[in-house]
Amino acid sequence: MHVAPSPIAPATLRALPQVQKLLESAEAAALMAEFPRALVVEAVRGALDALRRAVLDGALSFDTFPAAGFFDSVRAALEPLRHDRLRRVINGTGIVIHTNLGRAPLAEPAVAAIAEVAAGYANLEFDLESGARGSRYAAVTGLLCRLTGAEAALVVNNNAAAVLLALSAVAQGGEALVSRSELVEIGGSFRVPDVIRQGGARLVEVGTTNKTRTSDYEAAITPETRVILKVHQSNYRIVGFTSAPALADLADLGRRRGLVVMEDLGSGTLFDLRAIGLPHEPTVGESVAFGVDLVMFSADKLLGGPQAGIIVGRRDLIVQLKKHPLLRAVRIDKLSLAALEATLRLYLDPARVVASVPVLAMLAAPLPQLEERAGRLAELLAGIDGLEVAGAEGKSYSGGGSLPETAVPTRLVTIRAAGLGTAELARRLRLHRPAVVGRIAADRFVLDVRTLADADLPEIAAAIRGAIRGAIRETVRGAAP
Repeated sequence: MHVAPSPIAPATLRALPQVQKLLESAEAAALMAEFPRALVVEAVRGALDALRRAVLDGALSFDTFPAAGFFDSVRAALEPLRHDRLRRVINGTGIVIHTNLGRAPLAEPAVAAIAEVAAGYANLEFDLESGARGSRYAAVTGLLCRLTGAEAALVVNNNAAAVLLALSAVAQGGEALVSRSELVEIGGSFRVPDVIRQGGARLVEVGTTNKTRTSDYEAAITPETRVILKVHQSNYRIVGFTSAPALADLADLGRRRGLVVMEDLGSGTLFDLRAIGLPHEPTVGESVAFGVDLVMFSADKLLGGPQAGIIVGRRDLIVQLKKHPLLRAVRIDKLSLAALEATLRLYLDPARVVASVPVLAMLAAPLPQLEERAGRLAELLAGIDGLEVAGAEGKSYSGGGSLPETAVPTRLVTIRAAGLGTAELARRLRLHRPAVVGRIAADRFVLDVRTLADADLPEIAAAIRGAIRGAIRETVRGAAP
């Protein structure tokens, strides 16, 4: 149905200048001094089209073109292009391995390694000794074997890729036995049955949801069976009337029946977390020692490195994986390799690794240290007018599908700003540079100091001060006649 334009529309439309005329203005020239000309032209056209639509809809009319307001809208459209979309975030949530915030922050040597490799060329696939082509995996495979006790190792771009590659190379066309209790879904709707299917294998469920025995696996073996797949339950636990076979028993079954035993260890750690007062989390070295043929795990969770998927295990199987065509599609890049190598080297010194790897340092931080940090933050915030500050006890979490039942005591700083709603304060802090992310509880903005660095504290105070001042300025402008 055609809607006739408002009678005032033709006169208002005639007042709209041509794009070229707008681009010749002083306001456009000022914008083109800050932004590429093509982007300014696009923004001007977009703003002019929006004005035209508003006029035709009868929502706007004017006798003289509102140049100042028009170029304000053009600038508003251009401003998001001034800054990178991906930027630094100060994590005040208390979730150490926060998937939405990039998981593990890197250790200083890993950051330095990335900078060195990124700034120029690197011997990614070049052997400096022989002058011939080398392996991109050589930088880390020796370290991984030393740290885990495995015969061989391989790295890809993430753990999902590691599991898919292993299944595609070893189980394709056959059956994979998995306990019903381990058919998990993790973030992003990543489901174990779907990965097995994508790897070209057929899923065979064994046992029950709460109890699976070694005999259940053995009873399910057929001539088509290729692998026994053990899957870490990641971000959930089944408790109560439960049982599961020991890894050593599954490994023994695999050897007796000629099957490959794989373990998706998820957030596999190289460090026994009991040393820092946390519950025991199976280590990669333990799985290798129990006789598991291939162990797959993430580098960016409890290990505290960059995003990568690591596979360790039998040499003959690793060779088989290296020959599979899928490897090229999931291979790791030079920056991640540099960061991973630097991170793994830190584990060569068990006495210093906790202090050197940020994830471990945050999880291990004692309450007196957190109390002192919370006190310093509260002191910085106390000088901000209109801000109510209080301390509180709380719980931190590992996150990233690691230690799902473990809550670690922590210290919180909570705030409320006079005349500014808590949700609006949180929004303004998220939009600050750097962004400050916390959580809201009982109508207060909450910061957990376990995931804050000492250097973050003055930046947080500056961000909160800026958010409150910005709200005051807007209120004053709104009240002006």
